[in-house]
Amino acid sequence: MTPSTAHIGIGANLGDRRRVIAAALADIAAVGGIEVLAVSPLVETDPVGGPDQPRFLNGAATLRTVLPPRPLLEAMHRIEAAHGRDRSREQRWGPRSLDLDLLLYGDLVVTERGLTVPHPRLHERSFVLHPLAIIAPRIIHPILGVSIECLRDRLAAKGQEYATSTACC
Repeated sequence: MTPSTAHIGIGANLGDRRRVIAAALADIAAVGGIEVLAVSPLVETDPVGGPDQPRFLNGAATLRTVLPPRPLLEAMHRIEAAHGRDRSREQRWGPRSLDLDLLLYGDLVVTERGLTVPHPRLHERSFVLHPLAIIAPRIIHPILGVSIECLRDRLAAKGQEYATSTACC
């Protein structure tokens, strides 16, 4: 199978966030058929929605993979679970030990039960767009037809820059 490029979001707001994210990236790289090509700096951000909770560390990564989108997402969910995330018991947009999101998979558009690519809120989330724009600024959103950099700049122009005070790493 020909490799595809995928972009993922990665974040955590419980425990040793930096350690968990580093370990998760190593776990992703250890999955057969996945190569981590780039990782953004991590950015500390305020939580969006949900209950009162600690701040997040968020970043993005570019992968080269032969896994189709569904098996890639399943591998990401297994890695989340290995780091203490229990999706069945958590509150929507609540605190989590690890959050891995499949943001983009080449130029594919997928809408299936439990799998939507591109991520349906990608263009609304500066805490995702900012780190993604660092490593993949010119990638074109396959539905909106504009670059990640442009989407980030549009949010900034609306005053919706990521809620952060500290850029990390």
